[in-house]
Parts: sequence; structure tokens; C-alpha cells
Amino acid sequence: MDPRRWLRDARRAMARMPALRGRVPDAPALPVRDPWPGDPARGARLLKGEIEVFGAARPLRPGSWGDTSGSPALRTAAHSFIWLRDLRALGTDAARLRARALVGDWIAASQLESLAQRPDVIGARIAAWLGHYDFFAASADDDFRQRLMGRLVADARSLAAALPAEELDARALTALKGLIAAAVAMPEHAAFLTRALRFLPQELGRQVLPDGSHAERSPAAHLAALQDLTEIRVLLQAAQAQPPPALAASLERLGPALRSFRHGDGGLALFNGSKEESASLIDLVLSQAGRGGRAPAMLTDGGFNRLQAGRTVIIADCGPPAPPGIDGRAHAGTLSFEMSVGRDRLIVNCGGAPAAGPEWRDASRATAAHSTLVIADTNSSELREVGLGRRPEKVEAQRQEANGAHWLEVSHDGWKKPFGAIHRRRLYMAESGEDVRGEDAVEAATPQPYTVRFHLHPAVNASLQQDGEAVLLRLPNAGGWRLRADGARISLEESIYLGGPEPRRSEQVVLTGYVDGPQQVKWALTKVG
Repeated sequence: MDPRRWLRDARRAMARMPALRGRVPDAPALPVRDPWPGDPARGARLLKGEIEVFGAARPLRPGSWGDTSGSPALRTAAHSFIWLRDLRALGTDAARLRARALVGDWIAASQLESLAQRPDVIGARIAAWLGHYDFFAASADDDFRQRLMGRLVADARSLAAALPAEELDARALTALKGLIAAAVAMPEHAAFLTRALRFLPQELGRQVLPDGSHAERSPAAHLAALQDLTEIRVLLQAAQAQPPPALAASLERLGPALRSFRHGDGGLALFNGSKEESASLIDLVLSQAGRGGRAPAMLTDGGFNRLQAGRTVIIADCGPPAPPGIDGRAHAGTLSFEMSVGRDRLIVNCGGAPAAGPEWRDASRATAAHSTLVIADTNSSELREVGLGRRPEKVEAQRQEANGAHWLEVSHDGWKKPFGAIHRRRLYMAESGEDVRGEDAVEAATPQPYTVRFHLHPAVNASLQQDGEAVLLRLPNAGGWRLRADGARISLEESIYLGGPEPRRSEQVVLTGYVDGPQQVKWALTKVG
């Protein structure tokens, strides 16, 4: 057994011993506020006994804590109590009583699955209980409040013993946030703060890359990390504690980098398990982070490029997948891109399905669910239950700009082992933003069957022209665009869009390469009318 793990498990066992828990306060000494908005519609579903997360749902009512149905993401959300903000947004007495009943029932539960004791889940739960204490607990009876505070102390001690949480990705920040929240609310337990501040700088160094990208290469993980860090800063201010210099530096870099992932509608691009998210929430997070400025055109360390001209934005994945250990959200979408015009999304990836079953999660992670080239229906990275196996090892990108026009040339070797093949992609955007051209090529000693896919947002109306050589794309507000191709057969197929609150039917343009032709296809997207 790993000696560090043995020592950590021993610390956690000792932390659970009643004699070592220390004094239990009657109430939080300082208020801890949850700064993020809830969803009243989800709150209403909670009153009916159902939790909804990432477009999936499962029962959540008193007595259901032993239920292990639903995906790990759904069960994590249930035990994290982040849904308290949805009941608070509903704001009724019934919502307050349901929140109190569920918290009390969880504390009294005789059996909880091990997932409920994962450091990030404990951290999220502590922050949620304290952040909504005034909503569901302040008016409760003494017995409820004493049981709540007793569990908070016990969980905080267990969390402190579990650190450092190196096996966690961005979720390690959630664990640290929970321990700092406990220290603020219960200042008599000063050791909580000391231990959190010991590990926060190294966690920031592990997760925040020099260009401000998050190491997971996921816009969703990037947003979550920025939320946790803004909360940590506020908590440290409340505790009148000196934050480590790395905290301010990380916030200063993460904020602008997040802007690189925003489309014209204000939502996020759909890379590596991400959904659009609420534009107003992203605005709020950026304002809390306190860093303005334009979106960087290149995230060299993160491996993303943003091309912008006129009203058109292209966001392209030009980097290798996240390294092993923090690749839990990683998709096989290397060299995929998304494109929006004004507030309309045109070319998209299918998005993530983190709370769905394994089949849906694998389907959304596949290369074919991304707007890029696919060789022989084989993923560019090998999908595993958690993370990736075989993956591109060499991803190269070169970019040029002149007179407002953009050129991007990228390549990856993800198919080198199975097929001895390299994928090269070239993108060009004219200064008007109304002329986008591309070229996809497969370099291999033996010709390979391949397709190039352009997934369309559900709001796009697509029609194959009579000559079969182009597709006309109609956007709600950005007029018409024509997609033409040379060197491949063009067709329209069904697709699905997972970027919004719930799955939606959509379409995709598919370019199928000719087996006996050159391993290259040229295509163009041009504004019409």
C-alpha cells in the first residue's frame, strides 16, 4: 500500500473519533454566503422529489440516500447539496422546509455510499450548508442546529485529514474551499485554515497554466475552478487571512482565458465535457474575478486558438489532451472547432453528457461527436471509463495574421499507431469574417477511409442543394451560409446537441472522402445574400 494513502486513511479514521472532534459551536460565528444564483424551476422539481443536473434526473426525497441509481455525476450532485441554491431561488416556506428535511434526513442516515465522503463532495457540502444556513437552518430548533453543526465539525475534520487530494482534478479546489468555509464559520478550529492554506498554492500551480488555461482543457472545469477561487478569496477576506500570492495571480490569468471560450451568445464552447452554461452566470463569475480585457487569441499552454473577424468567431482545439490523472473529462476531439456568427452558433461539437449513462457519455466523447476528421470510425484518442488511453502525442499549430485575416495550420498524430496516419487541418478566415475556408488531409502510406463532420446547432436550418455539391445553412439572425466541398461526397445526417439544458435533435454535414482519390478535402463556408 502507498504509505501516503495509508497515513491519510489513518488520519481520516482518527478524525471521525468523537473525542477528537473538539467543541461544537451553536451556530456559525461568521456568515458564509453562496454567491451564485439558483434555478427556481429545478427548485420546483426538488419539491416534487426529483433532482435534475446536466439534463438528467433521479429521485431525491427523505429516505433515498442509500439509493445508488443514476450516474456518479448525479449522485455526486445529490450528496454535495449544491441544489440548495435552487430551493433558495424558489424562496417559499415549502422550499425552506424541504431543504431542512433533506439535510436532517442526510445527517440521520445510517448508511451512505463512499462517494459521499470523497473530499470534493465533503467540501461542496460544507460550503453549501454554510452558504445557505440562514435559509434553512437559522430558524430551525436547537436540536436540528446542534446536529448540523456537529456534522459540519466532523466533516471538516475528515476533510482536513484527507488533504492533499492529488487524485482529484479541479475538484481539489472545491475540497479546499469547503475547509476554508468551515474555518471562517468556526474560527475556534484554526487548524482548518492552516491546513487549507498549506495546500492551496501547490494546487494552483498544478491546475492553472501560465497562459491562464486550466490544466483539464475543459471550459466547464475552467469556469468551476474560477468560481471556487473567487469564493476562496472572499472567504479569506472574511477571515482576515492573508491569501497566498498565487491566488491573485491565478485569478488574474484565469479570467481573461475564460473569455477565449465564449461564443457570441455569451456561452461556452463545447470542448471536453462542457455545456454552454448561462451567459449571465459567466458574466457574474468574471465580474467577481475582477479582471476585464479582451479574450486572448491564443492559449499556447492550453492549446486553443480563437479566430475572430467581423461577427464571426472560430474556437479551435489545437493541443494534446489533458495529461493522465487530470483527463477525466477529456474527449477525443483533437483539432475540432466551433463557429458562431453574432449570437448564432453555426458549427458546434455535440457537447458533454456527464450525468448520462456510460453509452451516452462514450458517444459524446467520441471523435465522431466533434467537428473534425475521423479515420475509419476510430477515435483519435482511446476512450476509457475514466480518462484516455492512446492519444495524440504530437500536436502542432502555426498561426498567422495579416490585414485582419487569419490562417491556422494544425496537425496531430493520434492515428499514428493504428494507421500510421497524420491529420492535417488548415483554416482561413477572411477579414470580413464572411469567408471561411478549410482543408483536411490524411498523410498515410496506405489510403484510409475518412469523413469530415460539421455538427450544426439545432437552430440551423440545413438543406442539400440539388446538385449535391453544397449545403445551404440558414441561421436565425445571421442569414444564410453555404458550405461547399471539393474532393469528397457531401451529405446531411442526423446529429444530437447536448450543449443546452436538455438534448436536442440536430443535423450534421458529412464529407466522405473517396477511397481511390487523394486523401484530402477542401471546403468553404461563405455568407450568402
